[in-house]
Amino acid sequence: MTSRERARTREEAAPEGLASLLDFLKSNRGFDFSGYKPTSLERRIQRRMQDVGSSTYEEYQDYLEVTPDEFTDLFDTILINVTGFFRDKLAWDYLRAEIIPAVLETVSDSEPVRVWSAACATGEEAYTLAMVFAELLGEEEFRERVKIYATDVDEGALTRARQAVYTRDALKAVPDDLANRYFEAGPRGRLFRADLRRSVIFGRNDLVQDAPISRIDLLVSRNALMYFTPEAQTRILGHFNFALRDTGFLFLGKSEMLITHADLFTPHNLKWRVFKKVSRRGLRDRLAFITDEAGGDDGVSRYGELRAGALDSAPVAVLLVDRDGFVNSANEHARSLFPVRSADIGRPFQDLELSYRPVDLRSALETAHESGAAVALGRVEWAREGQPTRTFDVNVRPVSGKGGRGLGAAISFEDMTEVARLEDESDRSKRRLETAYAELQSTVEELETTNEELHSTNEELETTNEELQSSNEELETMNEELQSTNDELEAMNDEQVNRSVELDRANMFLEGILASLGVGVVVLDREETVQVWNANSEDLWGLRSDEAEGRRLAALDVGFPAEELREPLRRVFAEEHPMEKTVRATTRRGKVVQCRVRMQPLRQASGGTYGALLLMEVSEAAEA
Repeated sequence: MTSRERARTREEAAPEGLASLLDFLKSNRGFDFSGYKPTSLERRIQRRMQDVGSSTYEEYQDYLEVTPDEFTDLFDTILINVTGFFRDKLAWDYLRAEIIPAVLETVSDSEPVRVWSAACATGEEAYTLAMVFAELLGEEEFRERVKIYATDVDEGALTRARQAVYTRDALKAVPDDLANRYFEAGPRGRLFRADLRRSVIFGRNDLVQDAPISRIDLLVSRNALMYFTPEAQTRILGHFNFALRDTGFLFLGKSEMLITHADLFTPHNLKWRVFKKVSRRGLRDRLAFITDEAGGDDGVSRYGELRAGALDSAPVAVLLVDRDGFVNSANEHARSLFPVRSADIGRPFQDLELSYRPVDLRSALETAHESGAAVALGRVEWAREGQPTRTFDVNVRPVSGKGGRGLGAAISFEDMTEVARLEDESDRSKRRLETAYAELQSTVEELETTNEELHSTNEELETTNEELQSSNEELETMNEELQSTNDELEAMNDEQVNRSVELDRANMFLEGILASLGVGVVVLDREETVQVWNANSEDLWGLRSDEAEGRRLAALDVGFPAEELREPLRRVFAEEHPMEKTVRATTRRGKVVQCRVRMQPLRQASGGTYGALLLMEVSEAAEA
């Protein structure tokens, strides 16, 4: 890895504390900042840490948990530019190339194209949408068909957006051809064209409190959700789900994932944060955004509330499925035990994990409807990650209305975990008792046998004692032999030390000879792998011996043209005759020289060559 690559790796690697904080933001608020450069992200987060007096990421995470308002200040610091033209250009390129053409295909020519820019701030994204649609449809058709509703809660920002005046710095992200075509010069800056401006309608809308705009084909809301609590986000996304047509698209910011709202939106392209609406079947689901404020108080609702309360207070988990196979209701006990949420009411039962796990309930429902009798599935174990295994007695009972008409079925889950545990403990106790009695009988028999074996063992020990005395004598003999062997090893070791000293002396003489030759010396084997690289070679080419030895000559990254020696070396190995060649080379100091290379074959005593000796000398005339 090069130094530049190592520096890039250090820049992209986030500290452990920062990674933990980003995971917290992702799991707590559903926003993923992993796409941001760690250095920039770390710098902006530390700015907030200094403002609130936190010295570590762990302290700052604790501060976020107890101070929810800090999320808003943190996101404002991370997202320095809250809005802008063509913000995240690659995402807009994808929207222009793929999503908007798909939207136009689903809307007939006689219908208007309705677009909602939610939390539009000062209008940059709304006018970006206008330019993109005008480019795809043409200006005349855009004026006739497209309505862009741009809303925000900030009246000051809406006033600036309605004026449609922007500085040259604000328009720097707009391509020059679009800027010249859609903006006109004015006394205070560039003004969006008035004839196209009429298709963009600005208005105040509180995403949490106010009703959404309906029948929308494309909804753009980028990095607005992160300023709300999870409860408010759920309500806003419910509004967005209601606002969109079934064929509509939701375009979010690059930090917004919707990882916890799969019941409302499903990813169309997660990379560019484009989502498709999940259709809500029932009227109750489609108008869910009204339910917090609406509600009747007549007799029917009171009795329905009483029945629902009684169902919720039942000690048994109960799930009601209508005759068409849709989930009608689930009491509180069932919602707490199983992955059944309020959003699952009105969904097909077969789409729920509970329909096939822990037991196949779909077949049981069909059997109950066909036979008109209850179906007992017996005891079933249910295990969820991080929770102990529970045991339920599952029954499916058909529910009939007036005249015996089948309305649906009630699936009950009676918690038998404690009963099953007691039964298991009772069975285990019985088995342990039987095992203990059998072990006691066996122990008595073993004691009798052991007594006989001890008597026999005593006799064997006496015999063993005599054998040990004999073994001791043998060990003494072996000890004398080992002593003699040790003396021989010491003599061999002394001889090895002497030879090592001689070898070191020979190596010293060899290194001195190679250094005193005054030329670069390189020894190659027949595979042209460097075996010796003397100090003069290091000085000439700037490569140490430990970097060169063991590598092929042609693979060395030096200014010496090794490729020009390939043919002469082949002839030296084949003909066993010395060769000489002068090549043009560049020394480690960057100086271009003429280098004379003499190649001598290294011959074996038995015939043939085992390598070559290269003598490299820079000619005096070339240096001058």
